[in-house]
Amino acid sequence: MSNGAHRTQYSSKHFGETKASLVAEAPQRLIHRAVERSSVEQRFSEERRHPVWVVDLPSRVLSMTIGGLAPGQASRKHRHTYETILYVLEGEGLSEIDGVRVDWVAGDAVYIPVWAWHQHRNRSTVTPCRYLACENAPMLQNLGVALREEVASE
Repeated sequence: MSNGAHRTQYSSKHFGETKASLVAEAPQRLIHRAVERSSVEQRFSEERRHPVWVVDLPSRVLSMTIGGLAPGQASRKHRHTYETILYVLEGEGLSEIDGVRVDWVAGDAVYIPVWAWHQHRNRSTVTPCRYLACENAPMLQNLGVALREEVASE
């Protein structure tokens, strides 16, 4: 395991493999072109009750998705063990975060804390909204502590 090879999982017996210096690991893929023209994974979007485009890049710490809500549409109420920052690309809506209403418009950023119940709603009855969600889910998934829970029906 010298010369920069990457082990996917470590246990206590690998303590001696801790490196004294870093070796850059350049992945084969550095770009995901035309994210919103990529196919939407239908099951994923149906579970969340709104379209979601997953940015497919090899990050082990951060994830990025583009979410959309049709006019008047709301996501399911849910919570997760990872932090989220939403950046509103277009439209206007509101998020309810642990009982606190947060109104937002294009250009706003919204913070969703760890394990806080939340739901997003498009306030407009005419215009769709879109947002970029950045999360530390992959880091927690790699540690085996990422959880997500949704309210089944409302």
